[in-house]
Amino acid sequence: MRIEATDERQRLWENLLEATDQSAKSKALDDAARYYCRMRGDVAAYGTGKIEELLRTADERGSLTASEISDILDARELPVTHESRVLIGTETD
Repeated sequence: MRIEATDERQRLWENLLEATDQSAKSKALDDAARYYCRMRGDVAAYGTGKIEELLRTADERGSLTASEISDILDARELPVTHESRVLIGTETD
């Protein structure tokens, strides 16, 4: 498959390389395609999408914590974690 490398597409690929920490365009495109399929769902290899799962879970529970949201959206291609920190009576830098 050949894809025409327009100026806009070149900028997009450069941004994608930076965002995915990949050194090769093909690997960055693979990661982006897998991530899209995982979030979107409704394709054989991925089943229910993460976005649908997030919305259904929020609808069922009424609300979600940041930790619960990060657990649902976490993906191999783009890890999502949440860390909470409480400081009382301590100066922060």
